[in-house]
Amino acid sequence: MLALHHVSIITDDLDKSLPFYRDVFGLSEIPRPDFPVGGAWLACGSLQVHLVVHPEGTFRQRPVIDRNDWHFAFRTDDFEAVLERLAALGFSGDLPEGDPKHMLIFRTGLAGFPQLYLRDPDLNIVEINGAP
Repeated sequence: MLALHHVSIITDDLDKSLPFYRDVFGLSEIPRPDFPVGGAWLACGSLQVHLVVHPEGTFRQRPVIDRNDWHFAFRTDDFEAVLERLAALGFSGDLPEGDPKHMLIFRTGLAGFPQLYLRDPDLNIVEINGAP
């Protein structure tokens, strides 16, 4: 049987990405081996998020949220509290589509649980949901 261990996310600027994942999602930095490339490891419950500095990697070019494109999801037991935290940090579904703090918010939908989507500083799409 397999279980997910971590999600690896490429960045071209760790100084922007690390505070985003630490401050927006409340993830804490954990020890990381001294790899030849920069990066950071973050704890996410029993799982991990790995930020890897790799400017030659595949980056999105369009600053829009396409929820059908590649993304990963955090799950929360308190969707409304997450919305309040994001709003306090300036994120909103009312901002223009290309704004870095624009979110897509779905309180109900086909998935059967609330979902929201936002972008990190490298335009990676992050979902947060209230899945059971």
